[in-house]
Amino acid sequence: MARRTFLGLTGLTLSSIATTGTVSAVEETKRFIVNAKTADKDDLEVIHRLDPVNLLVVRGSEKAVKKLDSNYAPDVTTSYSPQVDLKEQGATDEPMYSFQWDKQAQQIPTVHERTRGEGSCVTVIDTGVDASHPDLNHAINEDLSENFTPDGGDYTDVGFHGTHVAGIIAADDRNENGIVGTAPATDLVSLRVFDRFSNANFGDILAAIVHSAEIGADVANLSLGAYPYSRNGFGSFYGKALNRTMTYANKNGTLLVVAGGNDGADLQKDKDVISLPSEGAQALCVSATGPKGFDPETGDFDEPAHTPVSYTNYGTNAIDIAAPGGNLNGSLQDWVFSTIPTDFGFSSSYTYLYGTSMAAPQVAGAAALIASMTDYSVHSQANGIERLLKQTAAIPDGYDKEYYGSGFIDVLSAVDSC
Repeated sequence: MARRTFLGLTGLTLSSIATTGTVSAVEETKRFIVNAKTADKDDLEVIHRLDPVNLLVVRGSEKAVKKLDSNYAPDVTTSYSPQVDLKEQGATDEPMYSFQWDKQAQQIPTVHERTRGEGSCVTVIDTGVDASHPDLNHAINEDLSENFTPDGGDYTDVGFHGTHVAGIIAADDRNENGIVGTAPATDLVSLRVFDRFSNANFGDILAAIVHSAEIGADVANLSLGAYPYSRNGFGSFYGKALNRTMTYANKNGTLLVVAGGNDGADLQKDKDVISLPSEGAQALCVSATGPKGFDPETGDFDEPAHTPVSYTNYGTNAIDIAAPGGNLNGSLQDWVFSTIPTDFGFSSSYTYLYGTSMAAPQVAGAAALIASMTDYSVHSQANGIERLLKQTAAIPDGYDKEYYGSGFIDVLSAVDSC
């Protein structure tokens, strides 16, 4: 398969590491996704049994898989090779909220006067989360967190992307240290789908989505994806398997918030290819915005936080909502500031990244806030939360709908409408 440009850990697998990078997607020769509930062949190992969506992920020979007499496709392994310029910041002794233009634009401290996300649950389907981080150790539900890869490890971060995403959602706002998350009182669940070699399987991502629904998560954040992926051949099978899985999650009350991608592509006009999972059924697809010339000391900027950015994917009917992801073409302070693992090697466990990978968790956190304030039935919850987010969002004056879907997220209006 051809090499692809990712999103920001978004490639058929993830939205790239929020910077430009390449991701190679390779069809497995010994691992398959099968449209079946049982595999009664001794030479097939069942890796994931996804009974609710009538799918199996198995390991074995294609000859044995064919004997099941069911539709199947090779599982896809993706590996990313991010071109990341992580830079330490020298503000560890200063109030880090001043660096969070994204939270300032969303009026998060004011929102927390209404709710901090109490009673909600968000899964982070990603590279894992550092549960020892001082801004995250209050939030991680270790009992529900899980590693879906075959590498034998646990749910903790094998990179840094998942921890950065988690901080955007749930960083502690009451420990007088670090940064502020959108929903710091949410129950945060780490579902690791990348192994220690930076590989992820499509089947593991499907399993993590099913797990999110089965544990009753209100929101699942997927800052990952692949683009472009053909709608033909095996692509059709992958699309149907994804749609079935995402529809199951939606019906069980789990809103799926997905990074839109960092390819600068018009998804509306790409008829023969698809972005997965952002264009899957029931996905709430998020584009990225960012300021230019943000000054942490004054809070001033040359261009506002709701400005569309050059790398974000767009498309009138492809994007559902826009949120802060960071401006690649600005200074480092125009990127999104959040947590990274404490053992990453920096003197500080905070840094800047950009991408639709950073925009999606802004929306996931907002969805958790809404979940904490509403009492939808299970079958209407995901659609109810999405509807409220869209109804309260607005397209800024002078900008085109194709970059925003329903508009730029307005968290304060959303929680005030609950």
